[in-house]
Amino acid sequence: MRNWGRLDLRFKGSPSALIRSQRFHLQATKMRLLKVATCNLNQWAMDFECNMKNIKASIVQAKAAGAAIRLGPELEVTGYGCEDHFLELDTVTHAWDCLKELLLGDWTNDILCSIGMPVIKGAERYNCQVLCMNKRIIMIRPKMCLANDGNYRELRWFTAWKQRGELEEFHLPIEISEALSQESVPFGYGYIQFIDTAVAAEVCEELFSPVPPHAELALNGVEVFMNASGSHHQLRKLDIRLNAFMGATHARGGVYMYSNQQGCDGGRLYYDGCACIVVNGDVVAQGSQFSLKDVEVITSQVDLDAVASLRGSISSFQEQASCKVKVSSVYVPCRLTQSFNLKMTLSSPKKIMYHSPQEEIAFGPACWLWDYLRRSGASGFLLPLSGGADSSSVAAIVGCMCQLVVKEIANGDEQVKTDAKRIGNYTNGEFPTDSKEFAKRIFYTVFMGSENSSEATKMRAKQLADEVGAWHLDVCIDGVVSAVLTLFQTVTGMRPRYKVDGGSNVENLGLQNIQARMRMVLAFMLASLLPWVHSKPGFYLVLGSSNVDEGLRGYLTKYDCSSADINPIGSISKQDLRLFLRWAATNLGYQSLAEIEAAPPTAELEPIRSDYSQLDEVDMGMTYEELSVYGRMRKIFRCGPVSMFKNLCYKWGTKLSPAEVAEKVKYFFKYYSINRHKMTVLTPSYHAESYSPEDNRFDLRQFLYNSKWPYQFKKIDEIVDGLNGDSVAFPGEEASYGKEVGVVAANSGDPSAGL
Repeated sequence: MRNWGRLDLRFKGSPSALIRSQRFHLQATKMRLLKVATCNLNQWAMDFECNMKNIKASIVQAKAAGAAIRLGPELEVTGYGCEDHFLELDTVTHAWDCLKELLLGDWTNDILCSIGMPVIKGAERYNCQVLCMNKRIIMIRPKMCLANDGNYRELRWFTAWKQRGELEEFHLPIEISEALSQESVPFGYGYIQFIDTAVAAEVCEELFSPVPPHAELALNGVEVFMNASGSHHQLRKLDIRLNAFMGATHARGGVYMYSNQQGCDGGRLYYDGCACIVVNGDVVAQGSQFSLKDVEVITSQVDLDAVASLRGSISSFQEQASCKVKVSSVYVPCRLTQSFNLKMTLSSPKKIMYHSPQEEIAFGPACWLWDYLRRSGASGFLLPLSGGADSSSVAAIVGCMCQLVVKEIANGDEQVKTDAKRIGNYTNGEFPTDSKEFAKRIFYTVFMGSENSSEATKMRAKQLADEVGAWHLDVCIDGVVSAVLTLFQTVTGMRPRYKVDGGSNVENLGLQNIQARMRMVLAFMLASLLPWVHSKPGFYLVLGSSNVDEGLRGYLTKYDCSSADINPIGSISKQDLRLFLRWAATNLGYQSLAEIEAAPPTAELEPIRSDYSQLDEVDMGMTYEELSVYGRMRKIFRCGPVSMFKNLCYKWGTKLSPAEVAEKVKYFFKYYSINRHKMTVLTPSYHAESYSPEDNRFDLRQFLYNSKWPYQFKKIDEIVDGLNGDSVAFPGEEASYGKEVGVVAANSGDPSAGL
């Protein structure tokens, strides 16, 4: 095994950057002040030019701020979301070429840079942080704990590094070695020992593992931890992440740096930034969670003596450090810190910024839509706007996006300005200064009414479109539907009728689905041709508007207006959307949303009669509140029918008998399984909710079920029978799966069952 000893980082033209010393020492009369920088980068999977531009910009900003360390996101060179492109040798080769470009330039002069990229060692591919300084690679740190649940599939593309002993020798690719005049580098788990401090990497998922590396590294004297991450947004998740950063240094001291991607890098996820710096358990710097910026760098001036002081005051830390397992290190004869200087201001603890769930729904999908719009080459969006809660939520989010664009341009962001001018087809030096005017250029809304639509929803759609600034169309689809029915009658000799007019359930469902599917066809036709009609370049993206609960229940027609190019609310619950509508009515200035939120949800696919009006919750046979409970128990708490029944007996025992709970559980699983096939064609949706039924990568299950669930339902019946019909006193608040719910009668006229 090679003894790495010292690593000479001298480079031509700047020998003063190296301060030689034989030993590490602390002087009580001096402070060790360290300026560190971390960042949010809006990377795009497989767009190496875009990614390199952002990496270079972040290094320039970090150096301009006087930082000695710059931390970038996980896999920042390639983009985190390359997925199976990681299996291509080209992807790794291009990453090395990009790193070579950084090292041959002056980007790493006088600053330690942590660069994320894939590396192949032998026959294995690793997710690595390459630590560089002064045109040299100091060491390569492979990720040891891979994220492999939920949306993450890292084990499909990478191998976890399992050797925690000595650092190994890694021979650089020939072209890299020749260009850098550096044959090999240390590879593996370890840290860098500078003259005045020790620095180590901890990559994303490792922080959340049962035994995180930072605990062992802290005992070995590491004071600065660099966590490069690729973490996506999920509602109400940020506090979990920040608590982990604070907990990592609260009891053992240290400076914890966190970097993340921010934006849509080509898929369903929105990486939500929030780069931060934590010192001894206190957040001293925090970046934005949602932003249109491509590069955001945050810096902090920290006192490393405060870390040493805290550790020296904790007896248990001292005892464990005295018998620690030694971790390998690379010695670099260079100083990172500066001494006491009144011209340098120390960073102090800050109040953590958390967005409310309503703000998260507004800003996260809005930023995701902007990235998708500017990178897809489209000229705008088209939304079938029904005047209901779901499509109105999407309209409000697009409006929020327009507001963010105008605000960012006013703040001087030239990239946003350039993108907005191109998308909005501005000429003669003009650019967006008003969100409604910008929306008029890039946003079409279409109310596709029928004989079953009410005047109220029609007026609400028009009012909201005017408030947002969209180009609104009012289209009647009765003629198209009638033509299809006439064709059917010509072919079969029969004409279906609605149930309220004496028709059967089959006829009723067929008539509703014809309307829904005609709307999808019309939406895509308008999206492709309206720009041509108005002499605009390009095409429009069709936006979907089904929510996560409807997807879970299957309460949607296959290939209706839920089928679109993308859907910003497909992973958001109905309850959260209603909260968002109330918030947006005031905070986004779209007052009509208050009336829309108060209206009962309805598909308006059946005729309205004096004694009958179609309602979603009646059609579904369950409330949206119940659906959220079922969804969380099925996905988050991994409950099958029997486990769900048992838990709901405790949760709903004060309202319902075990037999009633059993019927509700069986009813849910019946229709969930009947409609599961719809998830295979679900429109790509912004991921926001932990119980999303999205079939592509998050919720992997079969789509052909025995919807009778004979074995499971029999078990439930046996449990109910075993209670002998006695009144059982179940405590109503022991479980935490959801709030109290009411009972809604099942209606066999579900307009989506199995179709």
